[in-house]
Amino acid sequence: MKINKILKIVVFLFLSFHANAEKEIIFPITAAAESNGSNFFFDALISSFNLIFNFDASLFKIVITSLKVSLSAVFISSLIAGSLGIIIALNKFIGKNILMIFLNTLMALPTVLIGLIMYGVLNRQGVLGNFNLLYTQTAIVIGLCILIIPVILNLTISAVCSSDSRLAERCVLLGVTQIQKILIYIDELRFALMTGVITGYGRAIGEVGIAMMIGGNIEGYTRTMTTAIALETSKGYFEFALSLGIILLFIALLINILLHYFQKK
Repeated sequence: MKINKILKIVVFLFLSFHANAEKEIIFPITAAAESNGSNFFFDALISSFNLIFNFDASLFKIVITSLKVSLSAVFISSLIAGSLGIIIALNKFIGKNILMIFLNTLMALPTVLIGLIMYGVLNRQGVLGNFNLLYTQTAIVIGLCILIIPVILNLTISAVCSSDSRLAERCVLLGVTQIQKILIYIDELRFALMTGVITGYGRAIGEVGIAMMIGGNIEGYTRTMTTAIALETSKGYFEFALSLGIILLFIALLINILLHYFQKK
């Protein structure tokens, strides 16, 4: 009986000591981990601002590449969609309603689908494979043009259709040519047309699927802000990805300010 009591006391003391040891070792580690986790985002935010304000070369090279391809795509798309939208809006022809449905469908076209189609066209076995455009900035610009032309086109048509009908009557009375009519409408509806252009640019600058699939995310050449954010986050360089996200957010803010300005005009 005495032996059993002694064994029970020894087991009780061992379990008590083991429980206290776990409390002393595990709980402080957990508390430290929670403390580090709570400060992780703020530390990364400070580091990302340091990268921006120190004008990190690799960071701003990616930003410049993004601005280059997106602005090029918007410029080309505006020339095509602006004039074509005015022509479609002012003329009646067979199949116009079907065309409008098709254009509205293209506005909701997934970017990865555009990237997939462009990859099939631009790879070496594709229709345009001999031009070696795959994994180049030109390929990204072409893909972005396909993405944003329907956006600018639809908004241009809406702007022309909602304009004063007397403008079209005066163009007919004056006997202006098609090119002169386009120039007149561009001048009269410049603020409304700029809304379409800015909206298209907003979609181009934040695009990731096309740039990744046909751009290849090549460092120093086709790596854009969106593809770099995805890559750097997966590599664990959260501060670098966050700094790109801050710049992208700042660009989006500028786009919305301009959009609000032209809408009020």
